[in-house]
Amino acid sequence: MKRTLSFLLIVLMLLVAPPNAARSGTTEKPVVRFGVNLRYNPISMYKRYQPLMDYLTQHTPYRFELKIGRDYLEALRYLKYGSTQIGLLGDIAFVEARLRFGAVPILMPLREDGRPSYRSAIVVPRNSPLSSLQDLKGKSLALGNIHSTSGNFFPRYLLLSKRIYLRELGSVANLRNHDAVARAVLRGEYDAGAVNDLTAEKYRKEGLRVLAYSDPIPTAPIVVRKDAPRQLVKAVSDALLALDRTNPAHKKIMRNWDDTLRYGFTTANVSDYRQVARMFKTIPSSCGKGCH
Repeated sequence: MKRTLSFLLIVLMLLVAPPNAARSGTTEKPVVRFGVNLRYNPISMYKRYQPLMDYLTQHTPYRFELKIGRDYLEALRYLKYGSTQIGLLGDIAFVEARLRFGAVPILMPLREDGRPSYRSAIVVPRNSPLSSLQDLKGKSLALGNIHSTSGNFFPRYLLLSKRIYLRELGSVANLRNHDAVARAVLRGEYDAGAVNDLTAEKYRKEGLRVLAYSDPIPTAPIVVRKDAPRQLVKAVSDALLALDRTNPAHKKIMRNWDDTLRYGFTTANVSDYRQVARMFKTIPSSCGKGCH
């Protein structure tokens, strides 16, 4: 009887605890938390960013876990205090992280044309009588979140460069994200809106057209804390720089990643964001919101 019980106990242990060969996978890897801020609803965030975590886990000596901040400020705090060791930040968020605690950019996502840049767009309904930025005077404008680079920061500078001041507009509102701005303009709630170029293209078929584009903006960088281990930086960089958007096998790997990440990466330097940093430092005199 004892022999039978011992045998059954051994079988049960084998069923519950897999052999060493099976345990030698991701569970024994050190965990790295990768931070992003809430850009879509939580389900969409998981669908868009978890495949990247899976790829990094498979191709590095680490197990990556996605940590989503409720907003841009929370994502910054996660990185500052070590709740995350690496993250994807917007341009303005990176500049602020650099100034506050020395965050370091390591990679820039490429766009479909192979360049590490994108643009902000002022959009209007397709049948709108507006034909230039000057026509916006006296009209209503929807901007994105006050911390958004392409939804708020660059559109303000674009208008300022054309000597169009916010006080000359009929009204200005800040909405939660690019999709909200696009839909509000399509519904006729605002005469124009500011979104990134991907959103402008996404809603073009639904009836939006671009009134004007900003100058190129460097893509939002993947950043690490200044004390990040060199081996972590190298492992992530090697894994992502190995991807080639023209390689069918690599395209298949990235096809379910977020739209801003599925075309590969290039190395990033602080100097890539020098112009954005200069603009950022003038915000207190030009933003009018005291938002930074």
